[in-house]
Amino acid sequence: MSKHTIVLIPGDGIGPEVTKATKRVLDAAGLSVEWVELPAGAAALEQGYDNVLPERTVAAIRAHKVALKGPVTTPVGKGFKSVNVQLRQKLELYAAVRPVRSLNGVKTRYDGVDMVIVRENTEGLYTGIENVIAKGVVTTMKVATEVACTRIAKYAFAYARSRHRRKVTVFHKANIMKLTDGLFLDCARRVHAQEFPDVVYDELIIDAGCMKLVQDPTKLDVLLMENLYGDLVSDLCAGLVGGLGVVPGSNIGEDCAVFEAVHGSAPDIAGKGVANPLALIMSAVMMLNYIGEATIAERIKGAYNAILSDGRAETLTRDLGGTAGTTQFTDALIAKLK
Repeated sequence: MSKHTIVLIPGDGIGPEVTKATKRVLDAAGLSVEWVELPAGAAALEQGYDNVLPERTVAAIRAHKVALKGPVTTPVGKGFKSVNVQLRQKLELYAAVRPVRSLNGVKTRYDGVDMVIVRENTEGLYTGIENVIAKGVVTTMKVATEVACTRIAKYAFAYARSRHRRKVTVFHKANIMKLTDGLFLDCARRVHAQEFPDVVYDELIIDAGCMKLVQDPTKLDVLLMENLYGDLVSDLCAGLVGGLGVVPGSNIGEDCAVFEAVHGSAPDIAGKGVANPLALIMSAVMMLNYIGEATIAERIKGAYNAILSDGRAETLTRDLGGTAGTTQFTDALIAKLK
């Protein structure tokens, strides 16, 4: 087995706790890895950096090509720009990929959910171009480029084909935003017709698409959308299967990738030993597949599926209906590794 070098960003709040748990699981499963631990978010400021995303951290990800990141805090309505958005833009991590599936033992209103949200990750309203036009009047600019729209469409169709998924559906609002969302649609249609005619293709206006999601999410498969829609819809879909604590996340570029828990930093429970590390462990499984360690990935996936299926309160964290803390959950998962 080759040894991997992976950048580790513990993050803020519960981040250090869930990253520690994830490292324990990866070590127990037999991953040969050298961790390069570096800060981002409020933790970077606390460590004396003058920026929430130190260039040293970005450079390390460029050099080693892969990172595992805990949650980081983003101020609402003020303060520094989102670390997540900065990372995606600086490293051209253009594809946010969020698998969402029903899990045995996690009871929700729905069964049989198995979707993947593919979100354009570098432009749209998240470019952060905002201006004060006059007192009490502000604007924000939605950016769409043919290059980025085509790139994410190709990724979504290639993903669907390689994983034998049924269909790609574009969520859009081109009936209102005829130029920006219109360009997104045009690029998706062209990519489908020219390169992926074997993949079933569909389009839904996003409000109708959200209605269909809550009516019967099993009818949808791979969902392709621009940045803001993808942010909203991916969290909505997480709610269909149990919440942000049971879904993984990845940000993929041409030559590097960052895998992350998509939930918040939960400062209210930080340091109490009760955080659920499952989302970051699931993201680490995505990372393992990305770096060619599919066997280890399957072992870990089998272990957490077994814990969830067993449904024992003493091995499940509070958000999953149990009484276990972070350490107890992690111990139980490691005991299930085969």
